[in-house]
Amino acid sequence: MTDNNQSAKSLDDLREEIDRIDRELVELISSRARCAQTVAEVKKAENSSQTEADIVYYRPEREAQVLRKVMAYNEENGGPLTNEEMARLFREVMSACLALEQPIKVAFLGPEGTFTQQAVSKHFGHSAMPMPMSAIDEVFREVEAGAVHYGVVPVENSTEGVVTHTLDSFIDSNINICGEVVLRIHHNLLVSDVTNTDKISRIYSHPQSLAQCRKWLDANYPNAERIPVSSNAEAARRIKGEWNSAAIAGITAADLYDLRAIEKNIEDSPDNSTRFLVIGRQVVPACGQDKTSLVVAVRNKPGALHYILEPFHRLGVDLTRLQSRPSRSSVWNYIFFIDIQGHRDDDNVAAALAEISEASAELKVLGSYPIGVL
Repeated sequence: MTDNNQSAKSLDDLREEIDRIDRELVELISSRARCAQTVAEVKKAENSSQTEADIVYYRPEREAQVLRKVMAYNEENGGPLTNEEMARLFREVMSACLALEQPIKVAFLGPEGTFTQQAVSKHFGHSAMPMPMSAIDEVFREVEAGAVHYGVVPVENSTEGVVTHTLDSFIDSNINICGEVVLRIHHNLLVSDVTNTDKISRIYSHPQSLAQCRKWLDANYPNAERIPVSSNAEAARRIKGEWNSAAIAGITAADLYDLRAIEKNIEDSPDNSTRFLVIGRQVVPACGQDKTSLVVAVRNKPGALHYILEPFHRLGVDLTRLQSRPSRSSVWNYIFFIDIQGHRDDDNVAAALAEISEASAELKVLGSYPIGVL
């Protein structure tokens, strides 16, 4: 259909065409949902010796492959929607279909309304069942105990660096990293219906958020007390009954607690983003575009770090992150958290890990997982 033919149609004709397309979409989505139900039945039949809780319905590598194919199809079709917009639509369709197979419970750092909850929705879609936890280590415990299927925890911010509680939790845990989510972080100054906006003398937020808005606060509220709390959602909850308080939080918290944003996007860096990790009990197969995270304890000898990093360079493994943390077992010794491109089963990655295992005091692979699609 040419643009001239499209423009020659009346508004009523176009509405009829939209109605027809909508009917076709409903039929196709219903067919996909019925197919998902059949997939669940096949999985149950093939794993009849396992309990329902042990059957794996959500496959991170498969979902990443599907979303990348959708984006490629959209590119080929030259559609007016961006690749990311099309992938987000399919994410919700896939989320609803997966819920027909098995409702997915996802623990996250709560309470409700945090950026971590936004990351849950971005990665799993709105048909997942988010379960708020009071601390990062509690998210790990719930996943390990099998009380939830997955967990989502923050690991690093583009301006304020790593979240040490998350890194430390991996040291003593047998949980695997199953995926990653990168979320653009926009902070807003929120007030309640009782706030006197001319008399704001205290501002609540998570310590990371206060740090990410430091310059803006210095310029606009230099005399206001900055009060760190456990989460941005907790900050939003606290100001409901305080006439002289404001909170820094995301728009989700504003909607949840019926607050109003008097200033939007107050973060100091316009590219401010946070990376979250999806944790679970399964080992994820390769999808073709993967990342591997590991923790290495080095031997206490000269050049120890060189012997750890050299195999990556020689074998052509791209190292994307290196973060040190003090060792809990020895004073002034350090362990290193490392991210690399590739899957642990890739030949060059496997060879590098074998060499590093020999050269290090301890090597622990935290997981290989798909690089975030959205």
